[in-house]
Amino acid sequence: MQHTGREIQLAQALVEAADTLTDAFEATRYLQVISDHCVELLAARAAGIMLIDGGRAVSLAGSSRQQEVALDLLEAQHGGGPCLDSYSSGQPVPPVSIRLAHADARWPDFTERALRHDVMATYAVPLRRRETLLGALNVFVPTPPEHDGPAGEAELALAQALADAAAVGLQNHRAYVQYRTLAGQLQEALSSRVRIEQAKGMLAERWGTGADDAFAALRQYARRRRLPIDRVASAVIERVADDAELRGESGGTVGGPA
Repeated sequence: MQHTGREIQLAQALVEAADTLTDAFEATRYLQVISDHCVELLAARAAGIMLIDGGRAVSLAGSSRQQEVALDLLEAQHGGGPCLDSYSSGQPVPPVSIRLAHADARWPDFTERALRHDVMATYAVPLRRRETLLGALNVFVPTPPEHDGPAGEAELALAQALADAAAVGLQNHRAYVQYRTLAGQLQEALSSRVRIEQAKGMLAERWGTGADDAFAALRQYARRRRLPIDRVASAVIERVADDAELRGESGGTVGGPA
């Protein structure tokens, strides 16, 4: 089976969209790369992605090609536009003639700027992962739209595939960050517990007492001085803690040197 150059490029774009499980991930750059693929695959003048939270745009990214145009047209949608319409409905906004939309007073700020940039048509698709909506991908085209034609439907489907892949990539990275953070917290908690146990053992051996009494002294010392007990344990391990003060917190249950 032979594959066209466009099919190969789409496959490469989808693979790149999935590559988000890394600490070097940067959302704006990632969305710009997705927009670049969109421009190349759809023969668009420019493309951009708007991340939306609570009905408000929280991040904008435009294609490298005509980036100023893309960002300007995304910013023009504060009062309404294809991105917000697609996000609010969760459905694609099919190709729209900018001239007709402007004449009908649909998205007036957006269409006025689009005409200044010689954009003749636009369409948008939601960034969605199952039921979760993250924003929308907007495509800006220099030629009038083809209504009800197979070519137009194919372009819209391809844009949706890229948007879906981007949504999966974003969600995967968020999960990756959460798991990394949780793993770090668990590791720190384990390390803290190990330090506390080590400090207890050192004090118990030094004072000739039980581990429970040593821990009680550690805890009381930390409480009185409003210090994390882990920090007190580290001071004991590093032998910089005041041994006499620590013994004083034992309530007289610790004897003299063995």
